[in-house]
Amino acid sequence: MSAHLPVLPILLPFVAALLMMVVRGLAVQRGLALASSAASLMVVLALLVEADSGAVSVYRLGDWPAPYGIVLVVDRLAALMVALVAGLGLAALLMALGGQDAAGRHFHPLFQLQLAGLAGAFLTGDLFNLFVFFEILLLASYALFMHGGLDQGEEPARLRAGLIYVILNLLGSSLFLIALALVYASLGTLNLADVAQLLPGVGLADAALVRAAMALMAVVFLLKAAVLPVSLWLPQVYARAPAAAAALFAVLTKLGAVMLLRLAVSGWGEAPVMAGLLMPWLPALALGTVALGTAGLFAARRLGEVAGWLVLISSGTVLFGVAFAGPKMTAALLYYLVQSTLVGGGLFLLVGHVAARRGLLGDRLVRGPAVFDREWLLPAWGVLAIGLAGLPPFSGFIGKLMLLQGIEGGWRAAWWAVLLTSGVGVLVVFSRCTGMIFWQAGTATPDARPHEMGVAGLAPRAGLWLLVAAGPLLALAAAPVAGYAARTAAQLHGGGYGDAVLGPATVLREGRP
Repeated sequence: MSAHLPVLPILLPFVAALLMMVVRGLAVQRGLALASSAASLMVVLALLVEADSGAVSVYRLGDWPAPYGIVLVVDRLAALMVALVAGLGLAALLMALGGQDAAGRHFHPLFQLQLAGLAGAFLTGDLFNLFVFFEILLLASYALFMHGGLDQGEEPARLRAGLIYVILNLLGSSLFLIALALVYASLGTLNLADVAQLLPGVGLADAALVRAAMALMAVVFLLKAAVLPVSLWLPQVYARAPAAAAALFAVLTKLGAVMLLRLAVSGWGEAPVMAGLLMPWLPALALGTVALGTAGLFAARRLGEVAGWLVLISSGTVLFGVAFAGPKMTAALLYYLVQSTLVGGGLFLLVGHVAARRGLLGDRLVRGPAVFDREWLLPAWGVLAIGLAGLPPFSGFIGKLMLLQGIEGGWRAAWWAVLLTSGVGVLVVFSRCTGMIFWQAGTATPDARPHEMGVAGLAPRAGLWLLVAAGPLLALAAAPVAGYAARTAAQLHGGGYGDAVLGPATVLREGRP
């Protein structure tokens, strides 16, 4: 059974989604969702332990060898990311059990399909199947974004944000298909390890086509990561999604960044034809994305928009690390990626709680009575704010310190200036939000009805505190987590991915060396 562990993070939520389409009762669907999420979490923890031994597990679907068949590859990076998805997904699911899942139809099947798509995207060793998993998770995200229908006051803005989200992702999918066609036309394969093996031998006649194909694929991943100039959609979309869905969306931008990291390191490697493809424009765009996200914080009119701009800042920060992805910087960006995703997801859950406890004010940043239940919401807000601002003693400070130390050379001054200035801006905006929502004089909001807004019961609180606790726990476990990140970076840059997938011997095919 252990040989089949790599496919289970995809299979479990997919089977759960199919069963939910047959059994329509909400109580049964909730039970299936919890069972699937709990089982997936246990599976990914087992994969995490196995991957940390240094082994790269390759699962050949149909027992067809690579590069001819579909393969799932579990190395330290893939195991880390599916574990992140499983943990974030469990917390978001608990939030949904407070009533958000009852606001519309098919929430739980769609949620499970998105989990399956995310897990498959991180595990697949094939570029075409990466496209397939992208489409699965994106189709589920479209429906989850609109789950629960439209509030009268939100209808135009939410429809506009949803339309932009769909159009941009359809454009990205079209570009992805074109890039795949160009890669296959020039190299004859879409297996990532096989691509890495063939790229060093590309001749001058094919170099321009191969380089254009890979550049187009990089553009697709950067679009998914919401890099400048296609960034402005993200805060509006994430702020208007249901809190449980928005928390899971926090990992979507990281998917684009991680796929670009995987492509650049495991796919391109040291191939001469790919030299300098990401420089110097990627670090410039990444710093611009961080600066834009920081400026956007000051223009935010809702707490959900603040959370969205923070996702954009973290995406730009990770992408800057990808541009200089040596072992030291890769380890730093992986630690920061895990911390920012979990804490950012926690902020979206807190936004849902706040919106349900301020009555007609919702999560709007306007002066009014203090939020209901602030005696436990304020501590949660404080822990999340400290983590996202990068202040000691929590893991946000450790992650940013690792990132600052990971860069040397000509970009160091700009990197330090932008990252530190962004941290100050985040702190100022958080202070403003604290005053407006938690520290207003007077009584608590009198017309807040949490039971009517999808946050009733203990499950939504448990989901929030699960992610709130992530920041302090990652700080307490900084040594082992940073150690795992360092081992992941060493494995990623060590070049063993291709040997694990294809075997140490050269694969011979007609017409190819």
